[in-house]
Amino acid sequence: MDQAPDIIEIEGLHTQFGQHIVHQNLNLNIKQGEVLAIVGGSGSGKTVLLRQILGLEQPVKGSVKIFGCSRYNCDFALHKSIRNRTGVLFQQGALFSALTVYDNVALPLRELRTLDERTIHDLVMIKLNMVAIEPEHAHKMPANLSGGMIKRVSLARALALDPELLFLDEPTAGLDPELSASFVRLIQDMRSELDLTIVMVTHDIDTLIALSDRIAVLADKQVVTVGSLQQIRHHSHPFIESFFKSEREKFQRTDNREQSWKTGHMPS
Repeated sequence: MDQAPDIIEIEGLHTQFGQHIVHQNLNLNIKQGEVLAIVGGSGSGKTVLLRQILGLEQPVKGSVKIFGCSRYNCDFALHKSIRNRTGVLFQQGALFSALTVYDNVALPLRELRTLDERTIHDLVMIKLNMVAIEPEHAHKMPANLSGGMIKRVSLARALALDPELLFLDEPTAGLDPELSASFVRLIQDMRSELDLTIVMVTHDIDTLIALSDRIAVLADKQVVTVGSLQQIRHHSHPFIESFFKSEREKFQRTDNREQSWKTGHMPS
């Protein structure tokens, strides 16, 4: 993994809203093929950072490169190309309430304007099958779905264009432990099958243990440290100590839990 090329390069990022400074000289590189988790306290700018990587917001200064291209200084064609190579799973799913499950997943395929409806139908059903959504649910409305199903349909939509880079914003938020574990295993399978690079914002320790290769900690308006879970837990910083304080016993079982996830068994 250390020899993998950087798929995202963030340098000198400065974000400010009025007099409020969110990021100051923030630097972060994300390697191809890894799962990088971003953690930080409330107001530390985790979601803002995701939006800037996605090109939805622009910082006051600094640069973001994705696939080697500047995120803020590219023409429409390049911007569209980058967008089509990325998928996003929003925290609450963000399915369009007026569209069926089928039409939500079909939307990014239809926006390509290069595929006929028969091909789109086949691709939608393949993506739904990948996330264990049975065909009879395809014409349901989002209001009729459980929380777990909304997450899976949202993941199917995020994967509709076979992206190389996947963004997950609190992927297991709102799910009970069993559904959370099931969804994590699904993401593990997708990562393996599709050779994905994943950038994830999460506050859930079990999700961090199960999925992340490295963790970036946002505090003091910048990334204060990046490393594996084992490295992060020994880093001396007030936020890190506070964030993990209630999880001390889980840390003592980290090695066993990591091994359990890798072998596909539920952690105890």
